[in-house]
Amino acid sequence: MTLMLLPLTLLTISPLAASDDWPQWRGPAHDGLSRETEWLSEGTKAWSKQVGLGYSTISVVGEHMFTAGFDAEAKEDVIWCLNVDSGEEVWSFRYPAKIWNQFHGGGTLSTPVVDGDVLYYQNREGVLFCLESGTGKLRWKEDLHEEFDLEHPTWGFSAAPLLHEDRIIVNMGRVFAFKRTTGKPIWVSKQDVGHAYATPVSCNLAGKEGLAIFGGDGLFLISHDGQEVIAHYEWETRYEVNAATPVQVGEDQILISSGYGHGGSLLKLTKDGFEPVWETKSLRNQMATSMLIGDHIYGIDESQLRCFDLAGTEKWHVRGVGKGAISATPDRLLLLTSDGELVVAKANPEAYEELSRKELFDGGVCWTMPVLANGRIYCRNSKGHLVCNDHRPQDQ
Repeated sequence: MTLMLLPLTLLTISPLAASDDWPQWRGPAHDGLSRETEWLSEGTKAWSKQVGLGYSTISVVGEHMFTAGFDAEAKEDVIWCLNVDSGEEVWSFRYPAKIWNQFHGGGTLSTPVVDGDVLYYQNREGVLFCLESGTGKLRWKEDLHEEFDLEHPTWGFSAAPLLHEDRIIVNMGRVFAFKRTTGKPIWVSKQDVGHAYATPVSCNLAGKEGLAIFGGDGLFLISHDGQEVIAHYEWETRYEVNAATPVQVGEDQILISSGYGHGGSLLKLTKDGFEPVWETKSLRNQMATSMLIGDHIYGIDESQLRCFDLAGTEKWHVRGVGKGAISATPDRLLLLTSDGELVVAKANPEAYEELSRKELFDGGVCWTMPVLANGRIYCRNSKGHLVCNDHRPQDQ
């Protein structure tokens, strides 16, 4: 593999860290949960920003937030660093790109991952970028699509990079590991998992440590050196779209779910491989990964929000969410509906209890997970309208 360096001169900042940062896809613990407690269900709009077409989620570290979008006029992807107080640009990194508007509006898909003084981003074309998080300067990039002759998924590569120990893990059908500090390649998986839309998860199932990769050919548990398939569970979905991130449940179980009429299943890892504990047609996560809160699962089933216990029994459901997005805290759900409304509800397995509802967008597709970080909630739609709502108590 070759490392490509390009010059770029931009404003320098110093990355800051805070206890309630959200540095990567699905947050600091990679479970979609913010551990914040001092925030209000009702918020006020702080600022908005046009960041370009796409579905990239937000990452937040200290005083800065990061996302990506497609500038249709310039025909460029843009990775943004914005000030969390004002939304003003701190730096941006641009490169030529295509829109990839296949049956939807197109634009960026993946989420920037901030790792101290560097930021990783993999695009839909199959290129992995490493930038300085304080300046936006390119440290290195790898065109994995070209080097390994990878097949582009129908909608482009959309998984986010995964930080694990001393390495960065990338799923592009083949799975890659790079040294976090240097970008030096460590390994390439022998197994091709099929069309790559879901972000990898590092897990320990039944005492076996590995990477859970949800590809077009189903769920794979591969070893941390990428060379062994510990277990494989076939899971075929129309168009090979298995996009929701797998969710570990307890010591030996993992939840997978897909849209297009398929459904969800809780799998248990045994000595013989994955075996279904239960399966349902009523948990169809097309894009939005379900949330595990305590001993209950909250997930978007095509256009409804449903709650299940770990035995697979539905506790309740509510209509009107559409193909929206979900994140949570240990006691509250954050929903961005397909109509562009930010909804805060109790994470209550006994009944759906809505605490607030606020319209943020008029138009566009709302598939991007809302992010709560340091008392602010960030939401965006496919047209690139990014909104920051302030949910901090008045004395902060």
